[in-house]
Amino acid sequence: MVEPRVAKVAVDMPLPHLDRPFDYAIPDELVSEVVPGCRVKVRFAGRQRDGYVLNVVTASDADRELSPLLKVVSSEVVLLPEIAAVVRDVADHYAGTFADVVRLAVPPRHGMTETADPASYPQPQVPSADAVVLPEYPHGASLIRALGTDVAPRAAPCLAPVARHVGDWIAALIEAAAATLAGGRGVLLLVPDTSDLARLESRCIEAFGRGSFVTLTAEKGPAARYRAFLAASRGQVRLVLGTRAAAFAPVADLGLIAMFDDGDDSWAEPRAPYPHARVVAALRASRQRCGLLYIGYARSTETQAMVDRGWLIPMELPARARREACPVVRATDDGTALAGRDPAAHSRLPHEVFTAIRAGLASGPVLVQVPRAGYLAGLACGRCRTVARCAACGHPLAGERGDRGAAPVCRVCGVRPEWRCAECGSNELRAPRVGLVRTAEELGRAFPQTPVVQSSGDHRVAEVGADPALVLATPGVEPIADGGYAAAVLLDAELLLARADLRAGEEALRRWLAAVALVRGASDDGSVVVAGPASARAIQALVRLDPAGFAERELGDRVQAGFPPVTRLISLEGGLQVVEDAARAIHAETGAVPLGPVPVADDEVRALLRTPLGAGRALVAAAKAVQVRRTAHKEDGSLRVRVDPAVL
Repeated sequence: MVEPRVAKVAVDMPLPHLDRPFDYAIPDELVSEVVPGCRVKVRFAGRQRDGYVLNVVTASDADRELSPLLKVVSSEVVLLPEIAAVVRDVADHYAGTFADVVRLAVPPRHGMTETADPASYPQPQVPSADAVVLPEYPHGASLIRALGTDVAPRAAPCLAPVARHVGDWIAALIEAAAATLAGGRGVLLLVPDTSDLARLESRCIEAFGRGSFVTLTAEKGPAARYRAFLAASRGQVRLVLGTRAAAFAPVADLGLIAMFDDGDDSWAEPRAPYPHARVVAALRASRQRCGLLYIGYARSTETQAMVDRGWLIPMELPARARREACPVVRATDDGTALAGRDPAAHSRLPHEVFTAIRAGLASGPVLVQVPRAGYLAGLACGRCRTVARCAACGHPLAGERGDRGAAPVCRVCGVRPEWRCAECGSNELRAPRVGLVRTAEELGRAFPQTPVVQSSGDHRVAEVGADPALVLATPGVEPIADGGYAAAVLLDAELLLARADLRAGEEALRRWLAAVALVRGASDDGSVVVAGPASARAIQALVRLDPAGFAERELGDRVQAGFPPVTRLISLEGGLQVVEDAARAIHAETGAVPLGPVPVADDEVRALLRTPLGAGRALVAAAKAVQVRRTAHKEDGSLRVRVDPAVL
């Protein structure tokens, strides 16, 4: 038998033209230490480089003498074969390199943690009680049964937004995890941020026992994060909880990936090649043949596209059951009735708002959601408030921050149109702004005997009691109320809808539904009032509590407009000449439709290219080829490539 003496190594070199494994000879003294997945040191281009051993073989097909491995940093297997395959898939999907993606998948080594005695992790105590949340939904009971087998179901449960068991997303995740663990397979539960993770962790301790799982998040210190990573890679735990940083967690015999609120923008990785955790989860589920759940109160257009293709099973309550379970939602854009001290406040707080607050305070706390200050304001008609859109591509127009008379500009195609409202013919534009503190002052004067609680990104309040109180919060940081809120008011809906963002309606509905989910059901007199244009599609969907229908119609609009997720989009950023040359090369290769370039920073521009989804692989390959050519020839100027960027 021939002893393996060649290591195929992924070298830490993020240059596109070197994005492949390289063969290295294994010296005699290192033969016993080199294993697939371990970290090594190699010499590359005259310098020592880090790398991972992908495989060990008996011979090389290289036509040169092989350089030897310099050192085995550690024989610890940190890059499992299935994770290496997913890393390659993600790199190819986003026109990136293996080296860039593997940095996201494997945390930096912590030597003392690695050599310390392994901690003890008890097996999860799988709850014996029957599931009560998911079986309430169509296909829910079948889903629970399938997760206990090797069927690997894929579904998109759209939960009822209500502070009752039927809308308990944590219970839904735990039920899916329990069914999978009972079947002997591993589970990965992903949530958008650390506050959600803390709530999930607390409930998982109750359900599965303390110490039976680990949490993976970038906020952990180096030692704690690496310790949790090793527990998963060594197979010591079968349940891993985490945020975006855990999307690549090496869970042994993975049976389920469940992701909460995939529309949250925190799922998008800010480092090259900018992968989205939703896509990473889908690629892993396909590669590792495991179950996949996208659970939330809203449904993103990307998830809806997978539903339309039959890749995901939709799950939501029938309309009648939703109305019976959830709070009653009403819309009002009546501009009557604030004590007329301030014209801006006069239009923002109509009579129905005060009526809802007064009624809610009689039985408990009332939530008032105020849009976060600092959004890049889109422009709207100053007369009828219709969102101003580019006549060339249909994207919402933007302008100078707070400038009522700013010249409109499209951030996608760069057009600076002579705009006129298609609804009323006015050419007056407005960019509304509001603030949490000012609203708190107004409501505090209107309800002087009521405690006022403020929660924002700078000062987050986790929970409030059941006593009457006015709780003002910006989207995403609403406190949890003991027993649910008696009522909720969603202010300035127009501001969220007028953002210069293709996803403005989708994002607004997602944030509103998250607030509605904190309110008691209709049987407990729970109610919600949204202050905004009642004719807006997102508000109509909110009143009907129909996020799936909204996502379906939004996807149809994207089909007509030619925007993601029904098309593949590439963003090119850099100097003007660099971007124009790259755009021409990609257009010549694929026929991709160019948009722009538009200025994005000092001496830099951005251009977009799009193709139908079916030609997406060719577009990504062409973008990668341009990068390979530029780095191989050492061409001047930097070029940043993003696939399906969040710039719309």
